[in-house]
Amino acid sequence: MHLAAHMPDASEQLRPRLLEQVRNALLRKHYSLRTEYAYIHWIKRFIHFTNKTHPAAVGHQEVTAFLNHLAVERHVAAATQNQALAALLFLYQEGLGMSLPWLEGLERAKRPVRVPVVLTPAEVRALLSCLSGVKWLMASLLYGAGLRLRECLQLRVKDVDFVYRQLVVRRGKGSKDRVTMLPETVLQPLQVHLGKVHDLHRRDLLEGYGEAWLPDALSVKYPRAACEWGWQFVFPSKNRSVDPRSGVIRRHHIHADSLHNAVKQAANEAGICKPVSSHSLRHSFATHLLQAGYDIRTVQELLGHADVSTTMIYTHVLNKGGRAVRSPLDTTRVEER
Repeated sequence: MHLAAHMPDASEQLRPRLLEQVRNALLRKHYSLRTEYAYIHWIKRFIHFTNKTHPAAVGHQEVTAFLNHLAVERHVAAATQNQALAALLFLYQEGLGMSLPWLEGLERAKRPVRVPVVLTPAEVRALLSCLSGVKWLMASLLYGAGLRLRECLQLRVKDVDFVYRQLVVRRGKGSKDRVTMLPETVLQPLQVHLGKVHDLHRRDLLEGYGEAWLPDALSVKYPRAACEWGWQFVFPSKNRSVDPRSGVIRRHHIHADSLHNAVKQAANEAGICKPVSSHSLRHSFATHLLQAGYDIRTVQELLGHADVSTTMIYTHVLNKGGRAVRSPLDTTRVEER
């Protein structure tokens, strides 16, 4: 059903204006640059799917056909299909200011429930032994403090507390802050690393740079804070780059793919046949704490889960094999002939 059949096609003049409206709405809602790229990508694909028809001129049938096209013809995962739906919801509700009950009522694809990939303590040791330098330090924090990859990348110097041996995770998943431990193993290597980062920051300042990206409107409220040592990233990039939103040349944090690829390569070198990713270290952190007898509520707080049911997935290791349930084959004592 068409909502406004009289509206013109999305010409080259209209499309940039529409996307600019969406970008402004994303900025107003404090969405990340990563989400902005993803949403703009799906909106562009939707416009091309409808033969460059303005989104306000299409309706339920076109949106449903697009989502079905992604699932049936493009074979995208459920999470990808849901991201495309979220982008279209944002386009209509925030970008165009249209209230469409039928769009809100579209059923989201069901994500399959997967058992997390968990390494044994021996496998963690083998993996970490294949890493060195900054990559070893970052991977050690993923496992030793239960950090998500993005949380590790976005750590600031001011959020590392060597006295209380803790890390303050700012703007974690759901924009929530939390406190987790700072493993004793990384104390000395992390201090040495920060000494090198401090030298790099001083050199940037001497060359007329040294600003770090600040969230929200902090750069307006505290104009000089961006150059302060405490606001610098713990794991800065080797090279300065241009901020895609402001055009300011800054030193951002290390790219996510850098550590992700290093972990996968280390897993291969260690001979680990499991499908290991950087997030597997966080899964292993939670599971090993539960195996050690720590309360699940404590683990929930360290992980930053809003609901304990999310943390419960890690108990899958605790109720298998000799830990709780014994296989009936072992009690039957059937031997090979």
